[in-house]
Amino acid sequence: MYLLPVPVRRFAAWCVVVLVASGVGWVGIRLCAVFSTAVTPVLLALLGTALLGPLYRRMVKARVPRAVAAGLTCVAVVAVVGGAVYIVVAALIDTGDEIIASLRHAAEGIAEHFGAAGTSLDDLAANSRELLSRFGGTAASNVISGVSVVGEGLAMAVLALLLVFFFLRDSDRAVGALRSFAPPGTADTVEAMARRAFQAVEGFMRGTTIIALIDALCITVGLLVLDVPGAVGLGALVFVLAYIPYLGAFLSGAVAVLVALAERGFVIALWALGVVLAVQVLEGHVLQPMIQSRTVQMHPAAVMLAITAGASVAGILGMLLAVPLTAAAFGVLHELRTRYGTSGPSGPSATAAEAGGGS
Repeated sequence: MYLLPVPVRRFAAWCVVVLVASGVGWVGIRLCAVFSTAVTPVLLALLGTALLGPLYRRMVKARVPRAVAAGLTCVAVVAVVGGAVYIVVAALIDTGDEIIASLRHAAEGIAEHFGAAGTSLDDLAANSRELLSRFGGTAASNVISGVSVVGEGLAMAVLALLLVFFFLRDSDRAVGALRSFAPPGTADTVEAMARRAFQAVEGFMRGTTIIALIDALCITVGLLVLDVPGAVGLGALVFVLAYIPYLGAFLSGAVAVLVALAERGFVIALWALGVVLAVQVLEGHVLQPMIQSRTVQMHPAAVMLAITAGASVAGILGMLLAVPLTAAAFGVLHELRTRYGTSGPSGPSATAAEAGGGS
């Protein structure tokens, strides 16, 4: 080994470190996938704690008991999220028939303009009853599996809410517990890494919430000006889906355009599409650099790669968790680089040199 040049030995050492870290990361991902029912609520609860921490701390500063403050915070979350979901669902139910009718008219227009290709769409719609009877068993099994998935999701949501309550109430004990589990001599480093990681997650949640609120207000105002029914519900949908980067904006924008098409016609739908695109341009070129760059300090390319990796591992849930987890990892790496990456004048060699010079 010592026959190799120093650069080659360093390269080999880094390769070993990368391979070991990759192996540990792969094993961790596999374990999280196996125990996803327990891991997912914990991660969601950490995101909720990071988002609701400022509100909870303000209540505690106002001399509200910790348990009461945590309970009020969770009740506020349930009220806000439940109200937003109710508004969105009510708006979509009110305009659902019109959306389906508009899509049917669009299919008929395609059939008129594209001949055989469009005729196939018309035939598919005409033979829908036969298709449903043929694949009824599969559809029924899919419905049953869908109901089980919804039930599992609700159970995880309830568990995450309970964990948010406990994380908020017992947040003052977290540092002590973390230091007690740290190896001897590393308590300060572990605490600093944990604080930096949580601050990164807090920054992501705070920045995303601010951007989501601005996007929702802008799109709601635009839809109100265009006199699109259910504008408030669509704005609430924009706010909720904004926590899923990129995909959430696409889905909420598509729903807004479809509602405008169903209720106000093709021209207003184009204007609604223009409003959605204008808001996305505002977010990408103004809001993201101004807000997220200060709160998360991640390059957009890193965000896109994290979202892609999260989607490949855990789908939509992975897309939701990828960016805050990556931000936490960047925070830990920054803390380690600050502590061990540079040798300042206070290092041992500098101290010895100063002592020698003084003597």
